[in-house]
Amino acid sequence: MTDSDQSQQGTSLPVKISKPADRALAEAGIVNLEQLTAVTEAELLSLHGMGPKGIRILREALAAKGLDLAR
Repeated sequence: MTDSDQSQQGTSLPVKISKPADRALAEAGIVNLEQLTAVTEAELLSLHGMGPKGIRILREALAAKGLDLAR
């Protein structure tokens, strides 16, 4: 992952993610990709501001690091 793919807050979350999804993750205390390995897709979708596109972007970023969401 390049610096341009990282969030402007200096975390390892993708910059491509929407502002509402970024805020939803921040409110849930998720600030880096590694934390997402403990969260299921259903849990993410329950966050206000997170949708299928955000999930897809996060999954792609996780896959690039050899990681995945919790099952």
